[in-house]
Amino acid sequence: MGIDDRAPGRPRSREADAAILDAALELLVERGAEAASIEQVARRAGVTRATVYRRFPDKTRLLVAAVEAAYGNPSRSPEIRDVEQLVAGWGLVLADQGQRRLLRRLYGAIEDNPELARAYQDRFGRHRDDARRAALARARDRGQLPADSDPDVLLDVLTGAVWQHLAVRPDTSTADEVEGYLRAVLHQLGYRPDADRRPPVTGDR
Repeated sequence: MGIDDRAPGRPRSREADAAILDAALELLVERGAEAASIEQVARRAGVTRATVYRRFPDKTRLLVAAVEAAYGNPSRSPEIRDVEQLVAGWGLVLADQGQRRLLRRLYGAIEDNPELARAYQDRFGRHRDDARRAALARARDRGQLPADSDPDVLLDVLTGAVWQHLAVRPDTSTADEVEGYLRAVLHQLGYRPDADRRPPVTGDR
């Protein structure tokens, strides 16, 4: 008997929910999307396939939910105040070995499991990129980036730098090391954090 083999109509077991998502994430990271089948997830989670299917009608939705849970169920549209927060956020993610392995699997899914890659992009990637692009545009408007900077191109360059770090830099990199790497890239793009030329805020007279 699995941990969620109970009479129909009873509340879903949170223990089963967590076991399924944990198993799906582990298999995705360890073996890739193709190996993370419903059958394999059920076996590792200690539940029946029917238990998994009651929660997730297909593997893609299961894996997207597992990734979402791994990120702490974040907002689809995060608020990124400025470039400094953007760099710090990437630094924390790239300094986490588990997150690095997960990101590499998601990147590989573009070729191996395009349905998962598209679903992940629709659920998270597009909204996060919008927030990052907006932060870069604000930095340009403040004078921290060259006036002719294109936020789309800047984001492409920074995203490429992130993937380059995942590919060639050690998984033992610290958050400070990652931030230093990204700041070096931004410096080459003309980013000057101390060049904020917004007019000072004055109080009501």
